[in-house]
Amino acid sequence: MSKELLQAILLDPTYHDYLSILKGARNGFVYGVKVRFPHALLMAFLFGKGSWAVRLRSVLKQTWTHATGLTKYVIVYKTLVVLLKKMNGGRNQRFDTFFSGLVAGYFTLGERTTINEHILLHGLGRVVVAVMPRAPTPRTPPSSPISPNAPPLVRPLPPNAQWFAAFTAVTSGLLMWLFEQHGERVQPGLFSSFTYLYRDSNHWDSFRTFMLQNRP
Repeated sequence: MSKELLQAILLDPTYHDYLSILKGARNGFVYGVKVRFPHALLMAFLFGKGSWAVRLRSVLKQTWTHATGLTKYVIVYKTLVVLLKKMNGGRNQRFDTFFSGLVAGYFTLGERTTINEHILLHGLGRVVVAVMPRAPTPRTPPSSPISPNAPPLVRPLPPNAQWFAAFTAVTSGLLMWLFEQHGERVQPGLFSSFTYLYRDSNHWDSFRTFMLQNRP
């Protein structure tokens, strides 16, 4: 395929919605690597057990799991948004993002794993913060008290798998709906992350900005 033909396809409005899914997958994978790799590397260095080879394999496995999981989520979410848009005459309805996020969250993040628990807690916290009244000016939050150590015989129990999947689905749907319909209520860091994943993936002007880098 010639460079000119590839450029023509990338810039053809006919293919835009479908290509945005592909670029979204690319951004999801890159973002997952950026988020998970340094965190996993630091945790392996501070608290890891076993040889450095074992720790490195764990870091790479966690990074791959997070990156591919986020990639799958973006693909399912954006695919559903595009399909619903086509079904509604080329325009998305108000709750399309909630439905798409709910389905994507259930099927791609619903399995109870450590990484998915981190994603759920991260997302749930942002949903809770989003429904709080907005402060007119930034305020410094009070410092949190130090919790006492739990008794030695107490062990944390994992959440019920079915409830975890349902909770993840609802949280995911609410996050996507808030981002698209009430972006002013979304925490700035999450807003920037979602912009990278779901809006920047709708824009490119060449193969370089389609696949090699996000923006010029």
